[in-house]
Amino acid sequence: MKIVRREFLQLAGATAAWPLASRAAWAQRSYPARPVRIITGYAAGGATDITARLIGQWLTERLGQTFIVESRPGAGTNLGAEAVINAPADGYTLLLVSPANAINATLYEKLNFNFIRDVTPVAGLISVPLVMLVNPSLPVKTVAEFIAYAKANPGKLNMGSGGTGVPSHVAGELFKMMAKVNLTHIPYRGEAPAVTDLIGGQVQVAFPTIVSALEHVKAGTLRALAVTSAARAPALPNVPTVADTVPNYEASSWFGIGAPKNTPADIIETLHREIDSGVADSKLQARFAELGGTPMPMTPAQFGKHIAAETEKWGEVVKFSGAKAV
Repeated sequence: MKIVRREFLQLAGATAAWPLASRAAWAQRSYPARPVRIITGYAAGGATDITARLIGQWLTERLGQTFIVESRPGAGTNLGAEAVINAPADGYTLLLVSPANAINATLYEKLNFNFIRDVTPVAGLISVPLVMLVNPSLPVKTVAEFIAYAKANPGKLNMGSGGTGVPSHVAGELFKMMAKVNLTHIPYRGEAPAVTDLIGGQVQVAFPTIVSALEHVKAGTLRALAVTSAARAPALPNVPTVADTVPNYEASSWFGIGAPKNTPADIIETLHREIDSGVADSKLQARFAELGGTPMPMTPAQFGKHIAAETEKWGEVVKFSGAKAV
């Protein structure tokens, strides 16, 4: 079949213009064309790392390129966040976003970035409730009884946490603020030693994640007074919420995916679509449930609003507590 002169010139012109005008568009349409990094601000092996690896494996299977999880611990997750923020906005470096990114905006006096401005939200993953635990020797079995006991014994109760500014700390500070009780904060290097000392009686109350507490609650070595989420947690269906006693109280750990600002919209949409399908997958949900997580599907816009709301909320709590990064 012959091509007439006009058609030939049109085809030739389009081919000549492609390297100049369409190279970026072609790269986006073929995304991902090489391995993608998901950076976390935590050490390998914990719930954050496992969450990243689960969604990374899902994306690897769905998109045909390897999604590699890279741990960048340090400065309360700020090193990992900064590495992503400074990376090219091409979709090949992503961040596992967590409450630390919202908390740090106030906890740290000086940061080299503005998280809300410099990170593009991609999708929500899961929400993980915390649980209000006490040593069984404490003569309380409900949140109301705990509040009454704390007010009758001001300054005599110690509250353990996984460290200054982490979710288990600010959840306790939010409780102090809303319930108007006086608890002395004792920070530890991680939730495990805080839970160990709670069992030993060195501290009287703590707010760790469910996955850190579940076996101790089932064994009876710790007493669960309430979960911190807005609704009851599937892992502890018979345990009420703090909000049942302290209206509007809510504190959860949560995870999502972010990318550097100015990442092309079609790449964000591709990632969001595939992540959402993973969050809806029953097998992946079962794996997340082992971490105490429930699905938190969100559009990029919804996830952005969530991050902004959490930043404002925890900013008020950090100011109330007087906490500073150490």
